[in-house]
Amino acid sequence: MSQDNIQDVNQEATEQEAAVASTAEVVADEMENGIEAQLSAALADLDKARQDILYIRAEAENARRRALEENERTRKFALEKFAREVIAVKDAIDMALLDESGNFEGLKMGVDLTAKSLTNVFEKFDLLEINPIGEKLDPNKHQAISMAPSDEEANTVIQVMQKGYELSGRVIRPAMVVVAAAK
Repeated sequence: MSQDNIQDVNQEATEQEAAVASTAEVVADEMENGIEAQLSAALADLDKARQDILYIRAEAENARRRALEENERTRKFALEKFAREVIAVKDAIDMALLDESGNFEGLKMGVDLTAKSLTNVFEKFDLLEINPIGEKLDPNKHQAISMAPSDEEANTVIQVMQKGYELSGRVIRPAMVVVAAAK
């Protein structure tokens, strides 16, 4: 091989190396630009996700706050209907106390009607009397305060000293009772 041929081959190799380097540079630039574009897109998605999370947190906090306010209002005014009904009964009692007619029978009849009205209010709101005469002692509903001799079976309620009450099946005051003593 001649010197010229070697120079031509060397020059051709150098040109190829330069072309490969140039192509590699272009590919690297394109890859870098593609990676930067992907990174920018990923950062934009991340920022949007952060904003969405902040929005969801704010919505959840607002919903929680509204629920607490609603619970507070409900608790505050839960007895409103019951109170309105009881106020009517109180008005009837007040009217009876203002009566100065001296008509005992009329007053007794008014008090009886008022007591029935109060009983109706209690039933309307599922507030029921516990009046267990003749029943077996139930420690969940009755409180025995004494025992007395009786013809009844032992631990049977023979006298109610104070009626008990239950609200929607839950005892709010047990009946105070006297039970039959064992023979």
